[in-house]
Amino acid sequence: MAEQERPRRLLRLVQEGNLDLLRDELRLDEIPEAPCWRWGRLGDSLLHHAARSGHQDVLEFLVQELGMDMEVANGDYKRPIHEAASMGHQKCVAFLLERGASVDCLKKGDWTPLMMACTRKNLEVIKTLVEHGANPLLRNKDGWNCFHIASREGHPEVLQYLLDVSPNCWDTESTTGRTPLHTAAMHGCSQVVELLLERCQYKADSRDSCGVTPFMDALQNGHIGIAQLLLEKHQACPTAVDALGAQALHRAAVTAQDGSIHFLVSQLGVDVNGRATSLQLPALHYAAKEGHGHTIQTLLSLGADIQAKDGKGRSALHVASAGQRVVATQILLQAGLQDTPDATGMLAQQLARRPELIQLFQGTQGTT
Repeated sequence: MAEQERPRRLLRLVQEGNLDLLRDELRLDEIPEAPCWRWGRLGDSLLHHAARSGHQDVLEFLVQELGMDMEVANGDYKRPIHEAASMGHQKCVAFLLERGASVDCLKKGDWTPLMMACTRKNLEVIKTLVEHGANPLLRNKDGWNCFHIASREGHPEVLQYLLDVSPNCWDTESTTGRTPLHTAAMHGCSQVVELLLERCQYKADSRDSCGVTPFMDALQNGHIGIAQLLLEKHQACPTAVDALGAQALHRAAVTAQDGSIHFLVSQLGVDVNGRATSLQLPALHYAAKEGHGHTIQTLLSLGADIQAKDGKGRSALHVASAGQRVVATQILLQAGLQDTPDATGMLAQQLARRPELIQLFQGTQGTT
């Protein structure tokens, strides 16, 4: 076998789990350098590949018979146990731990194997790690512990188990002040939100470092059912404001969540013309700035004031044209905006930047 072909062939045998051929071809007396071979951008060893692929017998051969180092790290400081845990290979995790692998070793970003396991519904792997001493309260560089990670993934069974073995693991915030409840609401994990409201003691309308509440997170991502849960079971305030003074309505306008806007205005009675920030911006201005034509139509149908000016005297049409939002400009023009002479002059300066906007403006003069 050509020397340059041997490493690739051995890697393939490991990935395929072909132990018989691997045992025949991988002899340290013939190729003593094999434990030092690395593959890929991060420099994964044969042990990394065996653990990632879930081949326990290959893993045992490499460790027990060839004496390879279980704590070998790749370029991200990831060890074989990280690979096995993240891919849900319980038997590989158990073998490595029983052989003395470090249970709370850190890869890049300060992620433990338990955190990696919590990125999937790996309950048996999680139990194995915890039973071997993994600490559920450790946090990575972003301030997330394993409970926070599992909340993002939406696995109630994992969260139930973590609460059983570590009752205070819910009481955590990221470095930006976000709780697991924020995360579950943002990602639309309704079963998780129900569990968190039932078993944990999060404060109503807890705010992250930007002043965002779980209720805002839910609606700006279109999760109306979760918003209803937070209203009914957590006393969320629909008109709470973030650090800049924006309500859930304004944030939903930015992300074009028309269903959330309907819910807030039609069912909860939120003022569709409510102002946000020191610039006194209505939701219509936010939608116009982003160019969300359908959201503009939704807001207008709910009674948004098309004549409204912000703190600098700008209408939604000025905002749309300044941002060169062609569709939004057309919708606002066709909706019948009546500009004052001064506003028209200001608008003309903006329209001059884009010929197609001028054509739209001229084509709708008879209807405005």
